[in-house]
Amino acid sequence: MKKAQLSGSLRANVGKKDAAALRIDSRVPCVLYGQGEQTHFSVKRVELDKIIFSPDVYQVELEIEDKKALGIVREVQQHPVKDTLQHVDFYELNVSKKVRVDLPVRTTGAAKGVLNGGKLSLAFRTLSCYGLPGDLPDAITLDISPIKIGQSIRVSEVSIAGVTILDPANAVVLGVKISRGAVDEDEDEAVEEATEGEATEGEGKSEE
Repeated sequence: MKKAQLSGSLRANVGKKDAAALRIDSRVPCVLYGQGEQTHFSVKRVELDKIIFSPDVYQVELEIEDKKALGIVREVQQHPVKDTLQHVDFYELNVSKKVRVDLPVRTTGAAKGVLNGGKLSLAFRTLSCYGLPGDLPDAITLDISPIKIGQSIRVSEVSIAGVTILDPANAVVLGVKISRGAVDEDEDEAVEEATEGEATEGEGKSEE
């Protein structure tokens, strides 16, 4: 997983008034938990925005005054109207203990079905993964090049060394659906083979 760094300040008081004052000062109240006592702190909103509103998932190296820790974002609270960050929960990681993380699904290549007019349907934007922090990738990248119309990739077909995917094994991650104007791939391939055969036969006659 990608890593990011954040510097925070311990909160002297924990309460609604203190949290409101921090937000006015463009800071976001946060909590770190998971390995012993909770640590309440605050971070500059502009720095936290870069991590929260990113398509990537980060392991965050936190420096909270005299404490250093590695964590991941576990829960985010946003303003119901402005969408600004109100509170962020960080789960502290232990490099020797497995953790559950939702990783983004990304694709590479151009699916055969899409090239023939089909439509790529992505059922899962993220997959729930379980593994050691050092084994977790930046994202789950799937090669969709061989996927034809009507075909799909299921969770059971996704393999990452050292990582267990917790979503149902038979669930479809993505697939190519037929759409108006799509070409029948088998028929298209047959036409190509026939054309190649005619060309070869023509070459033979010209030699005679």
